[in-house]
Amino acid sequence: MPLQALFQQVPFQASGVAAPPVFEGVANAIAVVVLLLEFGMLRAALLRAQVRLYAGQSVAVSLLAAAVAAGRGIPELYVLAGLSLALKAFVVPLVVLRLLRDARTEIAGSGALGVASEVVVSIVVAAFGFFTVGSLGIASDVLPVSALSLAFAVVLVSFVLMILRRDVVSQAIGFFSLENGVSMVSLVVAAGLPLILEVAFLFDLLVAVVVFGVLMRLHHRRTRSLSTEMLDRLRG
Repeated sequence: MPLQALFQQVPFQASGVAAPPVFEGVANAIAVVVLLLEFGMLRAALLRAQVRLYAGQSVAVSLLAAAVAAGRGIPELYVLAGLSLALKAFVVPLVVLRLLRDARTEIAGSGALGVASEVVVSIVVAAFGFFTVGSLGIASDVLPVSALSLAFAVVLVSFVLMILRRDVVSQAIGFFSLENGVSMVSLVVAAGLPLILEVAFLFDLLVAVVVFGVLMRLHHRRTRSLSTEMLDRLRG
């Protein structure tokens, strides 16, 4: 049976309750995995662990793009999924890990709050984003609306990671994972965009990697640390 036919099969009835189609279930499951990996980055104490979780999240986003390509018959998304997998799951993590090896730093910087407080804040923010987007009544022909709500929650938790963590690497990983959330949003609301525009978004990520790489090197060279705590004491 072709993948597209499998994903678009009619829901069956069991005990009077309609089960969701296979495609909708797969899309929601992948979106939940992406959000859980975002929470994992927030809790990770080791910088290398954050990088690996980001790589896993990028794999999940690439799988979601491939699932949309198979389920909705958009072959251009196969190309996007492949490029996204190569860049975000391999190139970006390898670059960041190389920078960490040169800096010889393993422990993430302390947060503005304790770990438990950060998790509570991120849960509240994620719930706010999820239910707010769900209440807007946005419809999509490509992905279920719940996937859009989860994507928006990922974006908000990424902001929490960037704001509360006090080291350059965690803030960079937060920015990169923010792009993953935006990619999920684009799959829901604009999956039919021309391929050149989708590739342009990936090019923006590559530019961001270069910028953060330069910042990491310069900051470590000047302070012998990746922590940004001392930046709060700078005055113009």
